[in-house]
Amino acid sequence: MDREVTSGLAPAGYLSAGTSSFTDFLNSAAPQLLPGARGAARGLSGSDSVYAAAGSLAGDLPHGTTIVAAAFGDGVVMAGDRRATAGNMIAQRDIEKVFRSDEYSCIGIAGVAGIGIELVRLFQVELEHYEKLEGRALSLEGKANRLAGIVRANLGGAMQGLVVVPIFAGYDTDEGVGRIFSYDVSGGHYEERRFFSIGSGSVFARGSLKKLYADGMDADAAVQACMQALYDAADDDSATGGPDITRRIYPVVAMVTADGFRQLTDEQAGAVAQSVLAGRMNLPDGPSSAQRQIPGPTSG
Repeated sequence: MDREVTSGLAPAGYLSAGTSSFTDFLNSAAPQLLPGARGAARGLSGSDSVYAAAGSLAGDLPHGTTIVAAAFGDGVVMAGDRRATAGNMIAQRDIEKVFRSDEYSCIGIAGVAGIGIELVRLFQVELEHYEKLEGRALSLEGKANRLAGIVRANLGGAMQGLVVVPIFAGYDTDEGVGRIFSYDVSGGHYEERRFFSIGSGSVFARGSLKKLYADGMDADAAVQACMQALYDAADDDSATGGPDITRRIYPVVAMVTADGFRQLTDEQAGAVAQSVLAGRMNLPDGPSSAQRQIPGPTSG
């Protein structure tokens, strides 16, 4: 038996001084734990590859769908619907796709849900690991760069159909503004201005935000605009779920400001959803651009 095991010591790789990147450490010490890398780590290939097997069934795996983000005067809002689909079936009605990544940032995922959630957990540990080793947090742009590397590491899986695409947003404590970053499957990342959306309903959500977004809008107006955009996405995209009033399942809504990350409670998100539904009873297609400044009960 290995002497390190019998003596109760961790393997040498865990004790040596290394990089402040937890992802790099994991890649060298336990690569099989990286999102989507388990099949490759076992040395499988050809028809026996886990990637190949999972890739052939990618359409039947649970997928997360639409996420929207919008900057406002004091920060940024991110919201995601709660539906996960597997093919033409609803796999889960209350999945969460928007997460706190650290005190001043958040992340949303679209694509294969299982790998996406692993990616988020790795990113959360990556930021915490860096802060503990360096004694300070990464800049917002540095966080966006680190996330790009994690996305790039899943390129092999993405080529097999196991695609995960995140959206990242946060409050830049140096600039004093909210910023939004989008990604492609190769790890390319791009700063987006004002608002953005990802997922199967993103085209409809982005069209809605073009109509409703206003520069300098406050938090309530930004939350309301994002909720309207998710409703519009659900109206035209079967994979996006609208507010489920009977089950009391509402979109996850989070905001990041100079005060840090805050997620709306179910009651607060439900109140915004109810106000959107009430307005749609009179205007089924939603408010026009002239009606965009609709107050939302999210303060407090």
